[in-house]
Amino acid sequence: MTTSAVLVKGADPALVAQVAHEAVAGLLEGRDPATCVEELAAADDLDVARLVDALTTPPFLVDRRVVVVRDAGRLTTADVERLAPVLADPPEGVAVVFVAGGGTLPPALHRALGPKGEVLDASVGASLRDRRTFVTQRSKASEVRLDAAAVERLTDQVGEDVARVDRVLDTLAAAYGPGTTITVDQLEPFLGATGAVPDWDLTDAITAGDAPGSLGVLHRLVGPGGRAAPVIVSVLQRHYLRLLRLDGAGARTKEAAASLLSISAYPAQKALAAATVLGSARIRQAVSWIAAADGDVKGMTGLEPTTVLEVLVARLARLHRAAGRAREVSPGRAGR
Repeated sequence: MTTSAVLVKGADPALVAQVAHEAVAGLLEGRDPATCVEELAAADDLDVARLVDALTTPPFLVDRRVVVVRDAGRLTTADVERLAPVLADPPEGVAVVFVAGGGTLPPALHRALGPKGEVLDASVGASLRDRRTFVTQRSKASEVRLDAAAVERLTDQVGEDVARVDRVLDTLAAAYGPGTTITVDQLEPFLGATGAVPDWDLTDAITAGDAPGSLGVLHRLVGPGGRAAPVIVSVLQRHYLRLLRLDGAGARTKEAAASLLSISAYPAQKALAAATVLGSARIRQAVSWIAAADGDVKGMTGLEPTTVLEVLVARLARLHRAAGRAREVSPGRAGR
């Protein structure tokens, strides 16, 4: 056993629990959890002495003990200081898995894990690419494999609810058997309800100049149980007003843009890049189109709200595509 301490962190409780389960299974290496695992919840009234005792008790009648500490965010810095000597020199055959939850993990816990410790991050990035990568990795780790088209379909379906991915894969394995390569047609009956689609999927696709992709995201956003047309217009309006604020403001770095827009650095960096490529005239054109669409989806014309959104999204995507091409042809004149 090369690892004696594991810390599983992340924001999604379902994903954290999933990764923690896999970490425990990896430490057990096929042993019976009923005889080798001790679970402790780091509740407010947890006696840390009990946790120290659990970590210093050698295996009895077995050669491996795994102590699982749930809600490790309830541990204090003082608690970690008491645990540090034990984590630095655990008894042979004893391992511990700290599972995030219950509050903010003490920074000291990361340091206390020692050279034989490991940190597993159960977080999934916010972008569509991050979620696609996650689905691909989970497919490779499961008993079935998704072909490329099935990966795309499952990524689209679950949206931000990526904790559903393993449940779908487990169901597919039960239905088709281990080792099966799953196609979209085989996947479709097991998809269930559409997961949440983040707003930035739409603005990212538009910024990329991808009109078909942008319309695909739009249709997912306004599908059954989805967002109303005025809400979508509001999302686009907020995005392009940010670009308008950046235009001519003199912000040259993501930090400066983040400070100006009062948002975090990553979305600020994307907004700054989009504003730079579009330039003043195109940003104002986009804002004008969105203002007109806002009235149209609220009944100013007889057009169907979905049609108004489709026209708007396609126009915006083409605007970004044209700006990108102009920048490639004449990079020195971009944004003027």
